[in-house]
Amino acid sequence: MSALTEPDAIVEITPSAGVQVVRHGWRAKCLQRLVRMDLPVPTSFAFSADAVRAIANGQTPDRACLAGIIERADGLVSVRPSAVNPAWGGPNTVLNVGINDECHARLAEKRGKAAADAIYLGFVQSYAIHVARLDPDMFSDSDGGLRAALDAYEDETDEEFPQDPARQLAEVLRSMARAWDGPTARLLRQAKGAPAQAPLGLIVQDMALALGPGVTGSGSIQLIDSSTGTPRITGRFRGQTQGRAKGEGAETLYLTRDPRGASLEEAAPEVFADLVRYGVAARERLREEMQVEFVVSDSQLSIIDAVRVQRSSRASVRIAVGLARDGIIPPEEAVMRVEPRVLSDLLHYQVDPTAPRDIIARGINASPGAATGRIVFSATVAQAAEARGEHCVLVRRETVPEDIRGMHAAVAVLTERGGMTSHAAVIARGIGLPCIVGASGISIDPRARIMRTGGREFHEGDEITIDGTSGEVLAGAAEMLEPALDDSFNQLLDWADDESIIRIRANADTPEDARTARRFSAQGIGLCRTEHMFFDDERLPAMREMIFADKAEDRRLSLDRLLPMQRGDFAELFKIMAGLPVTIRLFDPPLHEFLPHDREGMRALAESLDLPLSDVTRRVEALSEFNPMLGMRGVRLGITVPEIYDMQARAIFEATIQASRNGDPVVPEIMIPLVSARREVELVKTRIDAVAAAVRNETRKDFTYRLGVMVETPRAALRAGDIAQHAAFLSFGTNDLTQMTYGLSRDDAGRFMGTYVGQGVYAEDPFHILDRDGVGELVAIGTERARSHAPNITISVCGEHGGNPESIAFCLRAGVNYVSCSPFRVPVARLAAAQESILIRREQAELDAAAQS
Repeated sequence: MSALTEPDAIVEITPSAGVQVVRHGWRAKCLQRLVRMDLPVPTSFAFSADAVRAIANGQTPDRACLAGIIERADGLVSVRPSAVNPAWGGPNTVLNVGINDECHARLAEKRGKAAADAIYLGFVQSYAIHVARLDPDMFSDSDGGLRAALDAYEDETDEEFPQDPARQLAEVLRSMARAWDGPTARLLRQAKGAPAQAPLGLIVQDMALALGPGVTGSGSIQLIDSSTGTPRITGRFRGQTQGRAKGEGAETLYLTRDPRGASLEEAAPEVFADLVRYGVAARERLREEMQVEFVVSDSQLSIIDAVRVQRSSRASVRIAVGLARDGIIPPEEAVMRVEPRVLSDLLHYQVDPTAPRDIIARGINASPGAATGRIVFSATVAQAAEARGEHCVLVRRETVPEDIRGMHAAVAVLTERGGMTSHAAVIARGIGLPCIVGASGISIDPRARIMRTGGREFHEGDEITIDGTSGEVLAGAAEMLEPALDDSFNQLLDWADDESIIRIRANADTPEDARTARRFSAQGIGLCRTEHMFFDDERLPAMREMIFADKAEDRRLSLDRLLPMQRGDFAELFKIMAGLPVTIRLFDPPLHEFLPHDREGMRALAESLDLPLSDVTRRVEALSEFNPMLGMRGVRLGITVPEIYDMQARAIFEATIQASRNGDPVVPEIMIPLVSARREVELVKTRIDAVAAAVRNETRKDFTYRLGVMVETPRAALRAGDIAQHAAFLSFGTNDLTQMTYGLSRDDAGRFMGTYVGQGVYAEDPFHILDRDGVGELVAIGTERARSHAPNITISVCGEHGGNPESIAFCLRAGVNYVSCSPFRVPVARLAAAQESILIRREQAELDAAAQS
């Protein structure tokens, strides 16, 4: 049996017809729903995907069948694409199929010669361009009128324009079917996520004519503002207009009464009232905000199509919440309808998508949001600009820990090097700063204070805009949209929390970070990186003094100066988090990061320490390492220079006692970084327990704490069973774990990562989306082995993957108890975790139902 003769090859769309999205496409199913609502939908026929494929391969539909479809339509039909997913697009719609000289004469009698000519001309142009594939330039100009178009067709094809309506319809169907399989169409579909062999259905619908006497025309209406999501009737009505065909007196009317001009509401109030009523009905029955396409023919209304309203990020949230509040969809479905990443757009200023853009460079969109400021090339200049009340953009080849104060002073950051987990990217996401890294097209000359890109030069003080959402650098100041943290945003996330089976914490190093985390309802701090606290101008001298001390006692004296500062840091975090868990990572970076590396800086340090410059130079050289990220840092530093961890532990415990006096009991979580062996944990645990005992004795106050390990090395993941015997929790630091598993520098990988992903070496940037096959397997192995020795141990992920929706989905299924991410990524993580939780419950319900049956 041919695909064209199968029972559902050509189906009239009636309330009971067997129309299926997978066979006939989304438009066919939507039209059936409109028909079921008793809306005035013209008679429509759905051609199945199998039938369309057969037509593309040369099979011809039954001529009698096609003729019958056109005859019952009073001579004219339209043909529209109906893909499975509307986002996949499709060939251009062809209107007024079936018109010929005879039909033209009838139309001229009924609707006037001008309208008949416009309808016929519009079809001749469309047929010539899209079906006969003639030169568009010959038929785009309508100045010559209908006769000129018919003559041009005959001259180009050596035959008269087809007069047989069935032949016209057959040729249109064939042309659209083949266009779907063309190389350009395939590439466009695949770019939108469609499979290579995506099916296409076609719809043949009776024409509702939009040219003729009385109130006649075509238009669209929706009940919501696409930009804001607020209720508002929007759309337009184009009088005497149908596709490319325009009749006499063609004009665009407002839908509602408007002081600027005529409106459909005034011209045809009953039609307008019906349109609003149909729009409300479509919203309720289709459970979605719909844009309804309609035709008015001498005040007679026809609904020819309905599509999901296109919407901005902020509108998508408000629409989903509005539908749930009105009882049209349950809250669970509202949670599932919003893409987690769109929430990032609502947290920050965004460049207005409708405004012009002067793009001067592109890089990796490391931290979302947008900001405009004047270029500065150093942290010092950034701080000076902030002091003057000026907005500035910090532009660096790459940032280092000493740049943190400058980053806080800037409104955005741009770096020539780096990737998604480079220093600039991580810090910027943590403080909600728009950031672009790895902008390889720029060249920075810090001495001349010039940035060159694309043959243009930008000097310090020139104004640029950083669009961290798109990764685009713009010249000058761009028009902005404000953040949208409204009631709908909060309601959606409250519903998300009700659904989630995994907790979301924040990575927070400062009181400001902690307050942001609370504002976004983080359920604690999952990572507090204490080293960032030591770069303050008041603390750095004491830190350097400790580094230059030769004896343990001298180191303690220097650290004693830092103790009250650290205690104050931790007490403030405990106070802000108000009893929520706070995980503090002990000192991690190599000591050389706290020392100057230029001659001028070393001379100033020698003066402050009252040491010969040669001593300072030797010490700096002695602390230098070939690969400091794999050298003396983390737990290795804690074991070889234990006084640092002793001081931090004491500060944590004293802050715990202080904070517990004024509120809920605090149970700090202390995390040991860069562990690779059980013995490292034993050594550090012994000293921390000793400090805890000393503080208890001195203060006569009791407290509890939890000691855990940050799993950042492959060996720690593989030996998690041993390590878990001495830890209350394990937290996978997936930034470093990815770096060590791949043997990639996260700061340098951005230079070639685009090439690697483009050529299929990696499916995605592993620093952006967790590598399930490698790093993810280490997480799964570590989790399983840890729980085999300590069933109740808490497992978490605190790398930047904790804010990535795909990575969160993996973590949830791997049995992770919570993820921790930058404060500004907490809303995204909350929604992503809820959606994956809902999917897991649905899968389990299906399994249970299958087992019972």
